[in-house]
Amino acid sequence: MRFPPQLTRIGAAGALLSALLVGGGVAAVPASAATASVGSICYGALPSQAYDTLDLIDQGGPFPYSQDGVVFQNREGVLPRQSSGYYHEYTVITPGSRDRGARRIVTGERTDEDYYTSNHYATFNLIDFGC
Repeated sequence: MRFPPQLTRIGAAGALLSALLVGGGVAAVPASAATASVGSICYGALPSQAYDTLDLIDQGGPFPYSQDGVVFQNREGVLPRQSSGYYHEYTVITPGSRDRGARRIVTGERTDEDYYTSNHYATFNLIDFGC
């Protein structure tokens, strides 16, 4: 099981509030704050197939799809901006799907964080292993 560090993510709303409280204006909010906003999800709330994927990641495979483990480029800009190669993606099997489906785990290399998306990168939730 992976245990990522506790990360504080204030998101766009928190960045805006912080800027206003310290006397700044809306222009003081970095452009990346709106795009690097992620939610969180309790480990226990994940679909059972996500547990299988996390176990495979810990074991280093073998993975069910050749695309598993490839670099996730964060083109959507939803995750915090990092250098190329920082994120990797893995399929969370979707029962009944004829293809890989929309569910993924995306991992960050250096700080060992894990994100879950159920909608093919439209939104991400940081997995909270403590709940």
